Amino acid sequence: QRKNPFSNDDRLASKPAHTHRGDPTYGRPPEGSQTEQRGKDAHSHVGKEVEELCLIIRSTGEVGEDGHVSVTFGQLFETYVTISNKVVGILLRARKHGLVRFEGEMLWQGKDDDVIITLL
Repeated sequence: QRKNPFSNDDRLASKPAHTHRGDPTYGRPPEGSQTEQRGKDAHSHVGKEVEELCLIIRSTGEVGEDGHVSVTFGQLFETYVTISNKVVGILLRARKHGLVRFEGEMLWQGKDDDVIITLL
């Protein structure tokens, strides 16, 4: 409709056609849109889940010689799964933000129960 010379819809003509990789708005929802607000809400919710996970690690783990609190994945899984079924995803997000450390790319229930998760 943007290219249609017979279209009377001025709203379509006023929108930019495309954004390109160098554009700061590339890959982002329009400012003030409901999509932008949903993204902000989701980011906030995940942040709260990461905080809660860190509190669970602190309360169930043991302080090591280095002063950091550590817990095994099996113990954390059993404790945290009653709160949320997204334990591994939240752990990965916490590691991405530098809040926890553990070996391996992914953790699997049963197989990785002895992996140590350290709160940084």
